[in-house]
Amino acid sequence: MTVVPAAERPARAWIASPARLRAALAPIALIGLGAGAVLIFRGEPDLAFWVFTLATLPVLAALLVEIVVSLGRGEVGLDLIAGLSMSTALLFGEPLAGNVVALMYAGGQALEHFAEGRARRDMTALLGRVARTTMRYDDGRLEEVAIDAIEPGDRLLIRQGEVVPVDGTVAEGAAVLDLSALTGEAIPVERGQGAEVLSGATSAGPAFDLDVVRPAADSTYARIVRLVEAAQHSKAPMARLADRYAIVFLVFTVVVAGGAWFLTGDRLRALAVLVVATPCPLILAVPVAVISGMSRIARLGVLIKTGGALEALARVAVAVIDKTGTLTHGRATLLTVKAAPGFSADELLRLAASLEQASGHVVAAALVDAARSRGLVLSPPASVRETAGFGLEGEVDGRAVVVGGSSFVGERSLQGDPRAWRSGSPEGAVVVAVAVDGAVAGILVLADEIRADAPGVLRRLREAGIRRIVLASGDRLDVATAVGAKLGVDRILGELTPDAKVAAVIAERSHGPVMMVGDGVNDAPALAAASVGVALGARGAAASSEAADVVLLVDELGKLAEAIEAARRAYRIALQSVVVGLGLSVLAMGIAALGYLPPLAGALTQEVIDVAVILNALRALTGGRRARQP
Repeated sequence: MTVVPAAERPARAWIASPARLRAALAPIALIGLGAGAVLIFRGEPDLAFWVFTLATLPVLAALLVEIVVSLGRGEVGLDLIAGLSMSTALLFGEPLAGNVVALMYAGGQALEHFAEGRARRDMTALLGRVARTTMRYDDGRLEEVAIDAIEPGDRLLIRQGEVVPVDGTVAEGAAVLDLSALTGEAIPVERGQGAEVLSGATSAGPAFDLDVVRPAADSTYARIVRLVEAAQHSKAPMARLADRYAIVFLVFTVVVAGGAWFLTGDRLRALAVLVVATPCPLILAVPVAVISGMSRIARLGVLIKTGGALEALARVAVAVIDKTGTLTHGRATLLTVKAAPGFSADELLRLAASLEQASGHVVAAALVDAARSRGLVLSPPASVRETAGFGLEGEVDGRAVVVGGSSFVGERSLQGDPRAWRSGSPEGAVVVAVAVDGAVAGILVLADEIRADAPGVLRRLREAGIRRIVLASGDRLDVATAVGAKLGVDRILGELTPDAKVAAVIAERSHGPVMMVGDGVNDAPALAAASVGVALGARGAAASSEAADVVLLVDELGKLAEAIEAARRAYRIALQSVVVGLGLSVLAMGIAALGYLPPLAGALTQEVIDVAVILNALRALTGGRRARQP
């Protein structure tokens, strides 16, 4: 798959879109209308008759071609009414009315696409960071090449300030990267030689060389691009529902027009009814409102993949939220150090972290990070023996050190009991015992802390309309219970397998549409099973991002509450536009059937209704009164 540069997409979309081609015919209809009016003013009505006819035919021909194509796909839409009204006008010898309908219809399409273009602008901005070219080494020389020409095994020069175009590894030098576009993390990170670098990151430090491991089309940021493009071309269930109602409205229009003609014998009344029904708010309001809502939400850093996902997000009543990495930071943090007499807290941590350098366990990494953050100088361990899942033992600076669970350390200690040190430790915390030279030297208390914004986020979710919040975690039940109790959720589930998470989501459907929020690979099945799946971050667990309907491109769960509020508002505006627009159209059709609205005036009336409907639908771009309050 080739990633199409953003600059090329609008032109291709224009060429590929029949609706936009119809909109391009508006100038022809306008010129014909103006020329015909001049001829009538000069006293040449016969010539004006043919000018109006010729100006109508191109629009009618383009419309008929699209109608045939749509019927071939089994789709029936309100474009049939537009084609019927123009054809009837020409057949009844009213080319002026036909010309006005052609201008109003083509002009309406142009207005609709202008409105959608305005609404899509914020979504398209997400694609603006896609790199177009990069510097590649070729026989010791640097050459600027297109991203599509890059292949695995190539070596690239990534200069300061540039966006990394493809996934790769650091070949030479150290890479200082701004990952905010991928993870929302504002603090740059450093990657050494051999470390993986994801596309979409920005080089925030000196230039470095990158060895390509995946082509552009398969890289991380390209996946985000595809998600955005899929969102832009999606069709909401509400829009599909509008298509189904279009058949009903088409039949209704033909019956009213035919009835007016049959009962009065005035064929112009039938023509006026057809003209008033062309086009219809039913097919204009929904796509503009949905795209406007998706665009508004994109500005928040939240990607809605489809219009259907926006509608589902607007109706959610239950939130099932994963714990680790969602409500908590997803990493162990050192809370306290309790040291025995003769040891300082820093010395105890230094000895434990020095030994833990030999382990790849997540707790070991947390201890090493904590020691280094305090500026402690770690020593290389020796004679290390690790018992997987229990702990390590070895030598640090000539001293025998044991680090691990209380039972593991207690069995290897001649003096002291680590369990006696546990009192006062927070519920759900991880306690790491340390023994030095055969005696218990203290404990290190770690925990995956709750995000500072988590309580406020859950409160905002309830304010946004979520009636029930369930904490679902694969972690120990006591840990999940401790977190859930602090946050005040409605139900707490722990020690869940991926299958059990799916079952939990299905069980919650009895309370209403369910939104599942998670970030790990184990969350992917539950995300797919929910009415709306929300993945935190577009990097890391690709499976969760692909399975989700909504992807938070920033590491701020609070944005989800704003997205729900924006989705509900867009949904209300779409319904409002359809109901009011249809009501006005039906009213105008009744007036036309009674003979009080001639065809020309009917066309102008319908265009006013359409403009009002589109402008109302564009209100979904804004945050509403509440969002504007300080």
